[in-house]
Order: sequence, then C-alpha cells, then structure tokens
Amino acid sequence: MFLSRPELIKKEIFDIAEYVPGKSIEEIASAYGLDPASIIKLGSNENPLGPSPKAVQAMMDAAPCTNIYPSADAIELREALSKYTGFPVSNLIASGPGMDGLLDGLCRLIIEKGDEVIIPTPTFAYYELPAKACGGKPVFVRRKQDFSLDLEKVLKAQSERTKIIFLCSPNNPSGNLLPENDLRIILENTKALVFLDEAYVEFADRNLAELVREYDNLVVGRTFSKAFGLAGLRLGYGIMPEWLAKEYIKAATPFSVSLPALKAGIAALSDVDHLRKSIEIARVGREYLKEKIPFTVYPSQANFVLVDVAPLKAKAVTQSLLRKGIIVRPCDSFREAGDTFIRVTVGTREQNEKVIRAFETVKNEV
Repeated sequence: MFLSRPELIKKEIFDIAEYVPGKSIEEIASAYGLDPASIIKLGSNENPLGPSPKAVQAMMDAAPCTNIYPSADAIELREALSKYTGFPVSNLIASGPGMDGLLDGLCRLIIEKGDEVIIPTPTFAYYELPAKACGGKPVFVRRKQDFSLDLEKVLKAQSERTKIIFLCSPNNPSGNLLPENDLRIILENTKALVFLDEAYVEFADRNLAELVREYDNLVVGRTFSKAFGLAGLRLGYGIMPEWLAKEYIKAATPFSVSLPALKAGIAALSDVDHLRKSIEIARVGREYLKEKIPFTVYPSQANFVLVDVAPLKAKAVTQSLLRKGIIVRPCDSFREAGDTFIRVTVGTREQNEKVIRAFETVKNEV
C-alpha cells in the first residue's frame, strides 16, 4: 500500500501554481471529435516551417551514437554559438531543457530562502516557478496599459533581498520590445542580476545582448524552440558575463544537452536560409494578422500577435475556434493579463487565412 508523504516535500513547492502549456492537437482532436490532420496549432508559438532539414539529418546521424554521453558542457555547440552571436565561448552556456533549464540553473545558483525576484506582469509564467522552488519570493509589478514596462515601479519594488529581475523582450504574450534605455537604467540602479529573456529576438528589429559586454549583472536567455524550429528538442542557451558563466557551470546539471540536440543545434545555426525563411514568414504574417483580424491586435516583434476580443471573453472565443479545429492561446493563465486577450501564433499563409475567417465568424455572431 502506497501512502502520501507530503511532509517530505519542501513547503515552497505547494505554493507553486502548475505551469499551463498550450493545448496539443491530440487532446483537441479527442475532445471535439476532429480529424487531427484538420487541426492547426497556433497556440504555442512553434515554427510552422518545422526544423531545418540539416538539423533533422544531424539528429539522424547522431542516433547510432546515443549510447555515448555528449560533452558535459556542450562545448561544440557553444563554439557554434560563438560564431552566431559574436561572443566568446567563455560568455556562453548551453542549456537543456530549453531556456527553462537556464532559468532553473540560475535560480539554483543564486536564490536562497527568503530572497526576492521581480517579475513585471503579464509575462512568461515560468519565471516564478524555479524561484519559488528555491525558496524565493516573486514580487509582481504590473505593466502599463500598453504592456510597456513601468520603470519607476520596477525600481521601487527592489529590496535588500532582491536577487533577480526578470525581463522579457519581445515580451510574451504582448510582443513588445524593451527599450534599451530602460534596460540600462535598471542595470545601473540595481545590485541584482537582470535576466533578459530574448526567446523571440530573431523575429525582432533589434536585440540587447551586446549590453552583456558593458554590464556584469546582465544575463540574456535565448532558445532554439522558436525561430530554429527545435521546440521538441528542448535546447536553449545563455549569454552572460564570464565571471558568472564560470560559476554557473559548477551548479548546472552536466550533460543537460543531449547528443541529438547538440548536433541539431549546430546544424540549425548553419542553415542561414531556413532561418531567414522562418523570420520572413513571421514578420509578414504578423502584419497580415494585425490588418485582417477584426478585433484589436497589438503590434508585435515576435512570431505571434496579441488579440483583444473585448467585449467578448477570451475563453468563449477560444472555444469557438477550437470547435473549428484552430488552437490558439487564451491569456487568462498569464498573471494580470485579464480575460479578453488571446495570443495567436503566426502560421503559414493558409493557416493565417483560416484564423482570420474564424475570427470574422465569431465577430459576426455577436
């Protein structure tokens, strides 16, 4: 007989809200009696082109060698990332699973019981999970009405226990960029580490990673899940000051990047044409969706757009789209996002047209 032993678990874990992922094709097909082939998944910001053929071939070539451990610090991938980013290998950390692994490692390295982290909301929900798991306390600072950062409130939210300030640019789910000057002001007015999430930066007009060369308290997180189309491999990386990278490696899980992921990441970085096509689809598609969706659509620098369906409710509109075989993301699971916002991933032209028609149908039914 198996008994529950909750007393063995750290009490901080019980305060963590379960992460809410986007819905899968399989669960929607089952729930609504739909043919899986007819469903389009635009709720998780995945690349509609899929991975680079070079990355797929690299995974296949690596398969016979998966009885052998990869390099503990993914040095081959870090060398490829050095060429891609322009940063020395000593400033780079490769992480699995995805950028989430980088966040886990940093919190394990920095956060002690009672420490605080600042999170401007609404934003990516995962930041608070590893902080809480390490005994940290999230301090939430609401963004302005247009989802821009309330710089004054962020700075005022600091205390002697503040260890990390989490920022996201382009922000998820709003798609807006963080101004460089805002980031500089925060970096120059905090003793904390500033983590800048640039998961969607390949789709944006600019990035802020170069500031790592100027500030010793900035870490930039990146991922292969979006522009590179490798979400299923869970591969990320960080750009950080050399002093921190050296200590991070001590606390990080060794061999966290699998051999197939390592080889696929290197190959994906080499496929400039596939990356260019992926970026172009997102940039053209987001403008098309903004123009044609018959609700308020916010400007975006990512591979998704944020739609405000007010006076309707996001859950009701999402359910209507699900019945039509279209998976989008209602944003009510994002802290302080409200109940009228839906995040829509940019798809292929055909998928985008289907989404627009579905939104038009919903609008006309009101």
